[in-house]
Amino acid sequence: MKLYSTKQIYKADQISIKKEEIVSDELMERAALQLFNWIHLRMQGAPVKIHLFCGIGNNGGDGIALARHLFDHGYNISVYVINYNEKRSKDFLINLERLKTRKCWPSFMSSEDELPEIGKDDIIVDGIFGIGLNRTPDVWVAKIIQHLNKSEAFILSIDIPSGLFTDQGPENLEAIIKSNFVLSFQTPKLVFFLPQTGPFIEQWEVLDIGLDPEYLMATETDYELIGKNEALSVYKPREKYTHKGTYGHALIIGGSYGKMGAVCLTTNAALHAGSGLVTAYVPKIGYSILQTALPEVMVITDSNEDMLESMEFDLEPTVVGIGVGMGTNDKTVAGFTNFLNKNNLPLVLDADALNILSKNKTLLKKIPKNTILTPHPKELERLIGTWKDDFEKLGKVKKFTKKYKCIVVIKGAHTIVVQNDKGYVNTTGNPGMATAGSGDVLTGIITGLLAQGYSALNAAIFGVYLHGKAGDIAVESTGYQSLVASSLIKSIGSAYIDLFKIPEQPVAEEPKEQ
Repeated sequence: MKLYSTKQIYKADQISIKKEEIVSDELMERAALQLFNWIHLRMQGAPVKIHLFCGIGNNGGDGIALARHLFDHGYNISVYVINYNEKRSKDFLINLERLKTRKCWPSFMSSEDELPEIGKDDIIVDGIFGIGLNRTPDVWVAKIIQHLNKSEAFILSIDIPSGLFTDQGPENLEAIIKSNFVLSFQTPKLVFFLPQTGPFIEQWEVLDIGLDPEYLMATETDYELIGKNEALSVYKPREKYTHKGTYGHALIIGGSYGKMGAVCLTTNAALHAGSGLVTAYVPKIGYSILQTALPEVMVITDSNEDMLESMEFDLEPTVVGIGVGMGTNDKTVAGFTNFLNKNNLPLVLDADALNILSKNKTLLKKIPKNTILTPHPKELERLIGTWKDDFEKLGKVKKFTKKYKCIVVIKGAHTIVVQNDKGYVNTTGNPGMATAGSGDVLTGIITGLLAQGYSALNAAIFGVYLHGKAGDIAVESTGYQSLVASSLIKSIGSAYIDLFKIPEQPVAEEPKEQ
């Protein structure tokens, strides 16, 4: 699913209005009807107090139009217009007059007015600001937002939580609505999935307001949302007349004294992801550990007993995943540098490989084209420097991938795969995956997919999706707190199977005998 920018959504509005030969308030009415139908389906006229807080732009116009439909259907509503500016959008004024003809009179709020009383069992509809907001709300408006957030009432936001910017980071976190549910027009917004702004959206759903499909299909976006359909589109099915050599040979290089578990997890994940062969390259101390823990894995050892030093081998793998549990000893750094000087194989770099690169940035010039880097936030910061907000972070990552011709997997609640100017936002995963070894499993999955012939970009996108889906499946039996990395590996197969599951249809009730 494409994640459109504010400019693209505005253009889609204009094109739709022109093609359908309608006026803009008709498109607003379409949006308001979708909002009303969603609410009415769930409430069925329940006598719950609904407070609609509307701005004076088009988002407020949506709220005023919604208020009219709620009023017409007998809902108990109060409407508040937040007078934060002297300007009014044309469609807001049109809908305000339509509401007044019903003798439903909004309360116009300014900086001097008292804040309305809201019960914790009431519902708030937030239509104060929309996607066009480009400055932090005034102090008195921020106080209204804080009042709504503290009310404990259920907050439903129209299109986007008021106070959030769509294309830049927030300046005042106290001036943003904390939404229980967002009804987003046509597409979700990128800010729904970023660490800094995502917590303001508890749940969201897209309402199709009929924007021009031809324009939407043809328009390229900077970000895409990756769900099951997108994952299925890159999946490579297995053919009957194949053998283990068909699906590649993954080499996992890593481990040091006390950190052999990381290599066990990564190699096991590469196997479960489907690599035909997997070899682990480890210090001598890891030989018995790997041979005992994973009989399916081949093991070769470094000349050093406790750490990696030489990193030299005779086999010719399809892909190398390197860095997990490796450490950053001077001997290991020297061995890793020597490895990069000689290597021309596809790479997946994680953990200590990234830490070594961050301290020796000249080595980044030696990584092959389309190398995949999988940093967690601190590792990423060491590579690209600090950032003031998530948008600056994404911008820096894009520049980094262009400079070094690589792919970066930004791990997080919604992991984002970035290559050049494009980002792919993952939808699977859960808080239980915030556990030791989860990243090692991801490295193994991506390495295993690369071994099978997936392109580097598709291996990263599909690998992140499978990793998250395995976590979603595993957590159903473990709960968040008890989910461990090994559980993720056990659920990779179920994640594959889930790709082809058809959602269960409700069973129709049989007619009762008379």
